[in-house]
Amino acid sequence: MAQTTLLDAVLSVGPLLVPISIASVVMVLCVIERLMALRHSRVVPKRFVHCVLTQVEEGAVDKSGALDLCEENSSLIANVFEAGLRRWGRPAVEVEQAILDEGERAAADLRKYVRVISGVSQLCPLFGLLGTVWGMRTSFNAIAGESAMGKPELLAGGISEALMSTAAGLAVAIPAMIAYLHLTGRIDTLVGQIDRHGQELVNLISAEAIEERGTARPRKTKRAA
Repeated sequence: MAQTTLLDAVLSVGPLLVPISIASVVMVLCVIERLMALRHSRVVPKRFVHCVLTQVEEGAVDKSGALDLCEENSSLIANVFEAGLRRWGRPAVEVEQAILDEGERAAADLRKYVRVISGVSQLCPLFGLLGTVWGMRTSFNAIAGESAMGKPELLAGGISEALMSTAAGLAVAIPAMIAYLHLTGRIDTLVGQIDRHGQELVNLISAEAIEERGTARPRKTKRAA
């Protein structure tokens, strides 16, 4: 029996190898781009968050100074902080709504291209199944013809080549699904951190928080002469 090389196995997938190959390339590019974009240093840099929250809490910076810190940083949470800081001194509901609106835009940016990866994980098995059905149809047509009479090896070979389509589709879909689950988990973690730090900022710059800090300061009393 002749040995089947890897190239022969790949070529046996048939014409549906083209969409499966294109989908695999798109999936790899999207995964690499998302892995680079979802780094903590580009989304929620710890040093920047600590710097802004600490200086605002200690009164080391005012509204304009905090906005300058955000404008110097290109992370997504800097945009969220900036939206909230522009409502400095307003009611907590108003500050929180501004942060939530910008947070939704940040979450949408984090989820960019992730749906494409999910689509690849769902479409490639269907492409593979379609190739298998088409290959099986070809094999059974050979059985119906006289050329396959008394030659079961032709049927076995045809079925083997047909199943390669499903194998190729799954070979792309499984890594795509793993990447999708990993990326969505990372996105959920980052969104949770943005939401938590945004709430911390609300508790520092809202009108209620400023008033509470003002009343909490001990009043100076005149000593009796």
